[in-house]
This record gives sequence, C-alpha cells and structure tokens, in this order.
Amino acid sequence: MVRIRTLVASAVSALAFAALAVGAAGPADADDDFGVGATSKAYAIEVNDVTAKVGEPAVLRARLKIQDGYKILKHYNNRVISLSSADDGVAFDNKMVPATVEEDALVFEIPLHATKVGKHPINGVMRVGSFSGTGEIEMWMQSLRLIGNVTGTD
Repeated sequence: MVRIRTLVASAVSALAFAALAVGAAGPADADDDFGVGATSKAYAIEVNDVTAKVGEPAVLRARLKIQDGYKILKHYNNRVISLSSADDGVAFDNKMVPATVEEDALVFEIPLHATKVGKHPINGVMRVGSFSGTGEIEMWMQSLRLIGNVTGTD
C-alpha cells in the first residue's frame, strides 16, 4: 500500500512539474522581446545603468517611449514593482515607483543605493497601459521587464 502511494505521488509530482514547465514557457507564439533596448507593441524600453558609491543615494532611470500609432494611457496606474537585485548588492528606497509622463514617454526614476562594491544586475516589472485607434479604441495593460545594472564603487 505504501509503495503504491509513493508511485502515485511521484507520478502526480512529475505531471505537476511538467505542467508548470509548459506554463512557464508560455504559448509558442508569445512575444518575449523584453529587456534593455527591447520593444513591446507600444513602447521602446531604454534603461540607463547606474554607477554610485556604496551607501550613497542614486537614481536608475528607465524610459518607455511610445511608438507611432499608440498613446500613453495616462489615467492608468503606470508603475514599476517587484524591484530586486540578484545578489542583494542594491537596496531600493521604494517597493513601487510611479511613472511620470514626459512628452511622448513614461519615465521611471527609481531611488536606490548600492550595498556592495561591484556590478549588480537588478530587475523589476513595469506595469503600463497604452491605447490606439480613433473610432474603436483598443487598450492594453502590459507587464514589461525592467533589467539593468547598478555598479557600486568605493
């Protein structure tokens, strides 16, 4: 009886893992062009890496330039969330940073400070909205990856 339970549990675990792996990969036609210099349908992403003395305040600036045919959804809560550093070499002053609108772009100014000397990859999620059309309007809310680097110096 114990052996049968173990075999069933192993089979269920393997199926669950396979389902998660397929779900994590996403559909075959999914657009996965996110990151530094990548584009979405509506936005071109620009991220300026930062170099700062350890412990001193700095600001990482990310700019999402709206593409032709699209408009910024200004009344959406455009923001960056889930900020993290791969090696805990960067501390973020806020868990969420709202965007400001500058001309034809959303701008995120993310206050932070390096906690260790060296180059530290950081990431986050930019939740942004856009729309297109004049008669029948289409709106999109997107999650775009923020990927950058913070270099801490002495």
